[in-house]
Amino acid sequence: MDAIQKNLLKEVAALDALPVGAYNIRSNGKSTARNTTASIDIVTKEDKNGIDIIIKPGTKNQSVHIPVIISQTGIQELVYNDFFIGEDCDVTIVAGCGISNCGGLDSKHDGVHSFYVKKGSKVKYIERHYGEGTGRGKRLMNPKSVIELEEGAVMELETSQIGGIDDTFRVTEAKLADNASIIIHDKILTEGDQQAKAELAVEMNGDGSTCDLISRGVAKEDSVQEVIIKIDGNAACSGHAECDSIIMDRGVIVATPQLKATNVDASLIHEAAIGKIAGEQLNKLMTMGLSEKEAEEMIIHGFLQ
Repeated sequence: MDAIQKNLLKEVAALDALPVGAYNIRSNGKSTARNTTASIDIVTKEDKNGIDIIIKPGTKNQSVHIPVIISQTGIQELVYNDFFIGEDCDVTIVAGCGISNCGGLDSKHDGVHSFYVKKGSKVKYIERHYGEGTGRGKRLMNPKSVIELEEGAVMELETSQIGGIDDTFRVTEAKLADNASIIIHDKILTEGDQQAKAELAVEMNGDGSTCDLISRGVAKEDSVQEVIIKIDGNAACSGHAECDSIIMDRGVIVATPQLKATNVDASLIHEAAIGKIAGEQLNKLMTMGLSEKEAEEMIIHGFLQ
């Protein structure tokens, strides 16, 4: 693995070396490193690109890393990863994709992740997207997550686009059974003429199910962002959505909430705000010796944490 690949791996998965536990590292269209454990198996699909990650019932305090890195121009791939999480588990899954494109052809990674989380299990999922490179070729990513939570299952997602992606369409869909819960924190930073669209959709089909969806975005220069949040309350459930965005320069942000209740005991709330960086925040930081640009970057960093 060369220096570029190592840097990509660090950006998307916070790895300086191979992780402890189960992992599958995909590099330039191929699986280049893999490890399984007694509790977590990783199997290559036979009918299409991708892997099955099988987590045995009762697995606790373990992790699995499945980062994807692309360092060659012109690579375009579609990968399917399916996660089968048994009952009564508590695990962390670290994904993410990094693209370094220094050539003239577009490089693209599209990924479909399907999660089947059994009764009473808890999953934390971390996915980061990052792009870099000086070539004219674009860096493109289109991730999709499809989630099914059985009774009492809990899933927390931390998804982020931390810079350098020219065009993306990010989709997350979830269906919740009785007393299941999902928390999603989604963050997007765009600049230049980048385009980003995100769609979060949750169906609460079980009594006692809950969701908390938080989207934060920063659009700089001529970039465009669109965020669509959908919550369907089909049972005695509780759902909350929050969309906060900072607009800068000539950026464009579109935020669309969609709440639908089909049960009299469904309680759904949506909050949305779009605005510029407050002048008093800038002035306060500049009185501490920061330049205006440094102050802006500090505010943005804090906002996207």
